[in-house]
Amino acid sequence: MRDHNELKKVARNVRRNILKMIHESKSGHPGGSLSSVEILTALYFDEMNVDAQSPKKEDRDRFVLSKGHAAPVLYGVLAEKGYFPKEELMKLRKIDSMLQGHPDMKGTPGVEMSTGSLGQGLSAACGMAMASKLDNAPWRVYALLGDGEIQEGIIWEACMSAAHYKLDNLVAFLDYNGLQIDGKNEDVMNIGPVADKFKAFGWNVIEIDGHDYDQIFAALDSARESVGKPTMIIAKTVKGKGVSFMEDVAGWHGTAPSDEDLKKALDELGGEDNE
Repeated sequence: MRDHNELKKVARNVRRNILKMIHESKSGHPGGSLSSVEILTALYFDEMNVDAQSPKKEDRDRFVLSKGHAAPVLYGVLAEKGYFPKEELMKLRKIDSMLQGHPDMKGTPGVEMSTGSLGQGLSAACGMAMASKLDNAPWRVYALLGDGEIQEGIIWEACMSAAHYKLDNLVAFLDYNGLQIDGKNEDVMNIGPVADKFKAFGWNVIEIDGHDYDQIFAALDSARESVGKPTMIIAKTVKGKGVSFMEDVAGWHGTAPSDEDLKKALDELGGEDNE
């Protein structure tokens, strides 16, 4: 599905449900979930070989949400794709719900790796990509990292490993929105120059606007042409994208919207949940 209008409808539904489920749970992370909607929508509705009716099929592509606190965006996309009923979204973070605050590979259809301890997801993705190589399998591995997350040392160990083993079947996105829970990346722990770091570690590096489908798909097409190198797509995004009062505000990293906030946000987004 490279119909951008259809992708935009899916993305709008995902954004609406991110806000609704976090509001209902009174807990969660809207900012970094909203910033990565286009990336996951592009992956699940066009790029990846996946089947919601057969979530464990052997030749499926794998996706790892390394920034596991952004689980609402993954749940929203999985529900839109048909992995489970959308009604489950309103049970986010509830006791006995399949949708916990961080992804649970044992409890949620479509979740490939339990994540949440920052930095570890990329290492798991490397292991998956290596397994595919060892089996001469066709499936590819995709991961999403947070920019604050790359302050973790384990990220760079994984980067070194992926380059060493020439994992050209691994594609990682960096959700580069510039903010983390305590403020700007540059104030908390400067991560720049980001592209130069990944290049120095031996990765194929592509820089894009993470909300532009043309650029996302061009980067993914380019990644498929990379031989002998994993690809890092540095996606410049806006934290809280799509909701004016949340955009580029660090305070919305982990704050649930109030009743008034939710109404205002849904009015701004427009549309209906099941478009």
